[in-house]
Amino acid sequence: MSTEEQGGQKTAATGSVTPATGKLGVMVVGLGAVATTMIAGVEAVRRGLAKPIGSLTQMGTIRLGKRTDNKSPLIKDFVPLADLNDVVFTGWDLFEDNVYESAAHAKVLDEKTLEKLKPYLETIKPLPAVFDQYYVKRLHGTHVKKGKNKRDLADQVIADIQAFKKTVDRVVMIWCGSTEIFLEPTAVHQSIEAFEKGLESNDAGIAPSQIYAYAALSEGVPFANGAPNLTVDLPAMIELSKRNSAPICGKDFKTGQTFMKTVLAPAFKARMIGVSGWFSTNILGNRDGEVLDDPESFKTKEESKLGSLDYIFQPELYPDLYKDIYHKIRINYYPPRGDDKEAWDNIDIFGWLGYPMQLKVNFLCRDSILAAPIALDLVLFLDLAKRAPDLRSRGIQEWLSFYLKSPQTAAGLYPEHDLFIQSMKLKNTLRHIMGADLITHLGLEYYD
Repeated sequence: MSTEEQGGQKTAATGSVTPATGKLGVMVVGLGAVATTMIAGVEAVRRGLAKPIGSLTQMGTIRLGKRTDNKSPLIKDFVPLADLNDVVFTGWDLFEDNVYESAAHAKVLDEKTLEKLKPYLETIKPLPAVFDQYYVKRLHGTHVKKGKNKRDLADQVIADIQAFKKTVDRVVMIWCGSTEIFLEPTAVHQSIEAFEKGLESNDAGIAPSQIYAYAALSEGVPFANGAPNLTVDLPAMIELSKRNSAPICGKDFKTGQTFMKTVLAPAFKARMIGVSGWFSTNILGNRDGEVLDDPESFKTKEESKLGSLDYIFQPELYPDLYKDIYHKIRINYYPPRGDDKEAWDNIDIFGWLGYPMQLKVNFLCRDSILAAPIALDLVLFLDLAKRAPDLRSRGIQEWLSFYLKSPQTAAGLYPEHDLFIQSMKLKNTLRHIMGADLITHLGLEYYD
């Protein structure tokens, strides 16, 4: 056992992290724009065709000790992450297209890049998906599983997991599928027993994403949710996660507009600058944009995107600055843009003596280019958590909030949305499990 000092308090890391030996199997739910961009990108990096820009696990460093020690190794050299050459992909989709065909249809990556990767991408063919149009109104699945009830469908996913496990050494699952309709927790979600009865009775509160999560967690497979769906943020799933040492972390990749909010809002709050209004709108033309054109799916996304400002600004603590913020979000489906999302933000702020100012942000981003490295990092870090004695049985991995619009936390604990606090939490967790000193940035010792 090792101990570290943090502000006079000791924290203990128990045991050592198991090495990342053998193959890591990644099961992706939804082989659309984000998933195919991640898979193609990993192969491009493996072949030396590109750099893994945007990936903290591949390009990020971590400071160890004092600034004067000049010791900042790459994160992947500090913690035992799976090597990209050992990552094996499979997945499910509601269309039969292989990964090359799906990537070509998504038009995120250029034809020249895809042609170089075509032989590999064509080998990844989707398994039939669990799909119900009730939960995603704008899609029409043609490559879907059939079953007598939701329990039967869950068992089919479990069988897929078990078959894949025979070909690799460890497995992680990630949802890269579409946004489902807005759901709220009900009695069926309160315990594993209630959930399993709900599977038998086809309870309407159990969406396809929950079936995948149940199957993964039942098999001890960590699960990441890249959409804002009600999936693992449920008592039954948290209980299953802890019971089977299958880490979970929250939901909805923090990519474009919300990423910028969690950078700008902490800056305003740090300088005690008031905010009276924040208007956000988006145009997006990919499959995600089409799905979000449905009001029920948009409601799910809206809830995820709205939450960050309240938690960052803490209006109950700073009523003079933030209690009357008018926060409005719009997403518009605009096919000509494809995956190239455009986000506009108008922020009405006020400063000394209440004098008004404005900030305008026009972010012309590429949705899947921002999401792909997030998906990769979540997969590699969840696999790490599964091998870390101090993390694997905790269930929720709050230290991965850095990547998510809607982080999960322990009951009664508000989530941190400030990107810089999230970054500190992530890196200190890595230091903790490796028995290194935590960094507080106090720095007084340099002046003694």
